[in-house]
Amino acid sequence: MWPALLRWDARRTAIPDREGGTSGWPRGVWGASFPSVDRSGPTSDARGRMTRLFARALARVLPCLCVLARATAAQEQALPFAVGEVLTYQVRISRLGDVGTGRMWIEGPAVERGVTVWLFRSEIKAGKGPIRAVDRTASWFDPRAMGIVRFEKVEHHVLSNSQERVTIDRAASRWSDEAGPSGALASERPLDELSFLYFLRTLPLDRDTVLRVDRHFDAARNPTIIRVLGRDTLTTPAGIFRTRVVEMEVRDPKRYRGTGIIRIHLYEGACRIPIRIESRMPVLGVTTLTLTGWTHAPLYPAALPCE
Repeated sequence: MWPALLRWDARRTAIPDREGGTSGWPRGVWGASFPSVDRSGPTSDARGRMTRLFARALARVLPCLCVLARATAAQEQALPFAVGEVLTYQVRISRLGDVGTGRMWIEGPAVERGVTVWLFRSEIKAGKGPIRAVDRTASWFDPRAMGIVRFEKVEHHVLSNSQERVTIDRAASRWSDEAGPSGALASERPLDELSFLYFLRTLPLDRDTVLRVDRHFDAARNPTIIRVLGRDTLTTPAGIFRTRVVEMEVRDPKRYRGTGIIRIHLYEGACRIPIRIESRMPVLGVTTLTLTGWTHAPLYPAALPCE
């Protein structure tokens, strides 16, 4: 999805020979053509030497820049998600049944604090009768550094409202919330609860394993323990999916009164989308998000599956 920054083929560029010939120069490499070298006098010879030196320098430097650009583009293209992806979910609570809908999507690119970022967003609307709740989360994610530069979460519930507006200062290695809390970054590539779901999609899932990850920006929320447990096939309104079952043990005193377990079924295809997300919440019981729709990002224009 990220185009190569430079398109240069050094093999097509002929360096002026030692006699001053320049017939090999292509026209329009930099949007202009190079004139032939006039060898009628000393001044022309000096110009010819300067032209040859300049050409040799370009021939050495530009291929290196091209390789670097292609490597950077390849790294970003290797991500299993991209701008334009939209996932929709049905929300079900074990004690109440179907209660609403959820959505996760990616916007951008945008510039935040001088960094080109993708904007991860999620929204969950749920309720029964007059009892309603809305949760909105946004994460400004740097796809090159694989870390966030900003995070916001706003919750509107019947009996409570809360919000987090966190800014990441990479230079000072600190995070700060508008409401007052702040601290040292726990990682050079910090994540939040939303970007962590996207990060999870980048991990190798070829075998059962246990991983410890200390990437949450708030050290008090670390570590996160990730367990790859096995395989399962799920039938959803969006289709039938082969999945890998991944369990996350997270530290979140506010929502889980300590440590909570989130179980995620990730599609085994190249795009690793979350097909089902389950978490056990105090009082409410098990909350389940099941995939109902999927709008492909430009990186995945074909129909399901996305291998």
